Amino acid sequence: MVKIGYTMMTEQAGPRDLVNHLVRAEEAGFDFSVASDHYFPWLRSQGHSPYVWSVLGAAAQATRRIPLMTYVTCPTVRYHPAVVAQKAATMQLLSEGRFRLGLGSGENLNEHVVGGGWPAVDVRHEMLEEAVEIIRALFGGGHVNHHGTHFDVESARLWDLPDEPPPIGVAVSGEQSCELAGRLGDLVIATEPKADLLEAFDRHGGEGKPRVGQLPVCHDPDPHAALERAHSQFRWFGGGWKVNSELPHPDSFEAATQFVTKDDVAESIPCGDDPDAFVKAVRPYAEAGFTEIALVQIGGEAQLPYLDWAESTLLPALRDALG
Repeated sequence: MVKIGYTMMTEQAGPRDLVNHLVRAEEAGFDFSVASDHYFPWLRSQGHSPYVWSVLGAAAQATRRIPLMTYVTCPTVRYHPAVVAQKAATMQLLSEGRFRLGLGSGENLNEHVVGGGWPAVDVRHEMLEEAVEIIRALFGGGHVNHHGTHFDVESARLWDLPDEPPPIGVAVSGEQSCELAGRLGDLVIATEPKADLLEAFDRHGGEGKPRVGQLPVCHDPDPHAALERAHSQFRWFGGGWKVNSELPHPDSFEAATQFVTKDDVAESIPCGDDPDAFVKAVRPYAEAGFTEIALVQIGGEAQLPYLDWAESTLLPALRDALG
């Protein structure tokens, strides 16, 4: 059975709303949840970007069943990996074992704020590998000293450790990141339904590990309103990772997507309230081999009607089609 997840998208809702939406998603029957870790929204029209780790702590206390996960955290520039390890261990304790730490090489959009510059992609992958090494060492207990190419750790120790450390997921977009994920990760993360990514993950040691995908959807009883909202808030999505990881500001995404039309958006994002259209959009992920698929409902103000519809209509349709 393919698991269907809910996305707490921090770029489109404030912290209290995000937690309330997740409580409703748990009630609606979603199998798991993921949360973005941003400093900026992609576009100004989204309008939010609270600190996700505070949101996750509150969510862990407000829910009882639904798994939690960062999708994804960059543990290299804005955060030091030793700090990420502490946050993740604490989340695993607060959630009583429901947390997974999703990691990736990051986006300039969020990481530039600390003034450390934005490294080339090969360097970012080197940094990610070293960060995972540090995080796993700290999850192992005891004092950790590390003097590497990119990071130093001086006699660090996590004093509150869960019995089972959080599984680590690694985001992929190409062969190099798939090699890292297969070798270093407990699961793989992707935002495109590409079977070749999962095949590369398997070649490098990922066979049998969970694989988590994500796609945007835009539910609304009025398909035209859904398309308007999707175009306003999510037209950046089709830019591809090589573009999206490099642009430094929401205004950059405004400029880069100024010629994206509503027809372009409609081709990649199901809009409206026809469950068959949503099933059609999700199916390529299942056929590619993803075991978990997180849906992103576009629009912070549109979450609760979507969750009601998901409970009554969408989740049964997806489970009937993909079970």
